[in-house]
Amino acid sequence: MSELKTFAAGEYDVMRIMTKIPHRAPFLLIDRICEIVPMDRILAQKGVTYNEPYFAGHFPQRPVMPGVLIIEAMAQAAGVLVVESLGKEAEGKLVYFMGIEEAKFRKTVVPGDSLHISAQITQNRRTVWKFRGEGKVDGALVAEANFTAMIVDP
Repeated sequence: MSELKTFAAGEYDVMRIMTKIPHRAPFLLIDRICEIVPMDRILAQKGVTYNEPYFAGHFPQRPVMPGVLIIEAMAQAAGVLVVESLGKEAEGKLVYFMGIEEAKFRKTVVPGDSLHISAQITQNRRTVWKFRGEGKVDGALVAEANFTAMIVDP
């Protein structure tokens, strides 16, 4: 099993994340990686601010982060995990969603929250990867899902 890698604040920030996955503002939904165990799991963080573009319409009087974007944040963290796990083998490749199962939303995520996103590999067969993802705020589970992704050449 691979060794746990933890990162100090600023050590694995958004600039480093952008070297691993192609997402950019306003669709980059993770701000920092807290820890990684290659070929196993990742913990990422998203500081949710009122300035997020989706809050203008979801919902202006009571802003709530859309559940599908929480799942997207899980997938982005999983993408970083895949790229870090494969190393040079992943260079120039993309990670695409294939499916989402058993998604559940338990609490709302609102401006000011710090969303902690985890993704754990549950299965890997060549280019297809399966994950279990969770989102937590203040230690409370806010969302969870199983999802499948494929790593491909662009």
